Amino acid sequence: MAREAIKARERKRERLVAKYAAKRAELKAAGDFEGLDKLPRNSSKVRLHNRCKLTGRPKGYMRKFGISRVTFREMASAGKIPGVTKSSW
Repeated sequence: MAREAIKARERKRERLVAKYAAKRAELKAAGDFEGLDKLPRNSSKVRLHNRCKLTGRPKGYMRKFGISRVTFREMASAGKIPGVTKSSW
């Protein structure tokens, strides 16, 4: 489980990206790179990192489900994800 401070920092970055998205697009289109430099660094979409919605784990993230592979495996084995079954051949 990720520390609460790290999860909070990621949520703060998401808010900043949403807040400055229009302004960043406008400055990029105008080619005003000095203006872009003056915006907060965390307002850049590149600085976001996908994290598991349940545990906050940063690695092994599955985009389709929004959770990490470990959480996915636990939930799939417990039958909590519809349409997912354990494979056998």
